Amino acid sequence: MLIKVLLFLFLSSGCTMLGYLSEQGMEQAKLQWSGRDNEEILNDPKASDEMKRKIKLISEYKDFFYNYFGEKKTSIYSKTTVLSNKAVTYLVIASAKTKIEAKEFEFPLMGSFPYIGFFKKSSAEAFAKKLNREENLATYIRPVYAYSTLGYFEDRILSSFFEYNDVELAELVFHELFHTIFFIKDEVELNENLASLYGKDLLKEYFKDQPELQKHFETQEKKNLLSRKVVDLIGILQTEFAKLGGFITPEKADDLTQRFVAEVFLPGLKSYCTEIKLEDSECEIKADWNQASFAAFLTYEEEQDFLYQLKSNKSFDLKQYLTWLRMEHKNYGKQTEDLSFTDFLKMKVPHAPIAAD
Repeated sequence: MLIKVLLFLFLSSGCTMLGYLSEQGMEQAKLQWSGRDNEEILNDPKASDEMKRKIKLISEYKDFFYNYFGEKKTSIYSKTTVLSNKAVTYLVIASAKTKIEAKEFEFPLMGSFPYIGFFKKSSAEAFAKKLNREENLATYIRPVYAYSTLGYFEDRILSSFFEYNDVELAELVFHELFHTIFFIKDEVELNENLASLYGKDLLKEYFKDQPELQKHFETQEKKNLLSRKVVDLIGILQTEFAKLGGFITPEKADDLTQRFVAEVFLPGLKSYCTEIKLEDSECEIKADWNQASFAAFLTYEEEQDFLYQLKSNKSFDLKQYLTWLRMEHKNYGKQTEDLSFTDFLKMKVPHAPIAAD
């Protein structure tokens, strides 16, 4: 089956994609072939007790997820793969230097995405350098510790999962499993943010009033506040770029971005962490921000408020919301306006911004 899928991808692609698809296909194959049945690991005396405990937890989370929605259980996470690296993939996000907007990469069958992924870090680094050299783009490499193949392959439990505590692990599993029951082509931001919404809210259903859940949400609430602060600060730079328009060169844009990061962005975040009493260990402020990393952040953060507002306005629980989203996607397919599904949904929320053409 794997060979047939890869062959179809090759035949559907231009020559420029063949090398990329070949490498990623082989690395995906390695993940599939190296996976061991969970039962085999659970009966292996050499496997650590903590690994066995986490595998059992993931199985429990999976059962809960599919039972909760009344969906047929898939074979996802029935095997475990031990990785040679801490991350499973590395995403390359690119942006023009004169604006904050992720470049779209086209993939056969699956549509467009604001990133391109590599299993090998060295390949991601080489591709990022090529984009910078040949297209003069700002680039950012984001390590990924979990991902979904959206049903194209049987996803494995990855050893990178075991870095998370029990509550974080549940949120991760719920997030990834949501992609298996709802996914909209060409709508990466919507897919990711819906999965985040469901991942977070399902924690309340699974853990109920357990103490570790309360602590988790207290920390997450502060991180959410920090994320909103990041978005607000990025907006300052976006406004500057908009004012300068076509008069700013890539070189001047780089200089403006670097000064903004050093003089406004990082000091602003550090001060805000202190203000909201977010512990230093949780206030993860990296120094290497640029146009691409700003674009990457916005991809995963900016739509969540709109989606929660939509759910709240309709007074839906999670099951009702999913049913409604599926129904609205069918209605979306019948309309003739040139709108994304995201903007189609935003039209149902007062004052929600619609993307400009």
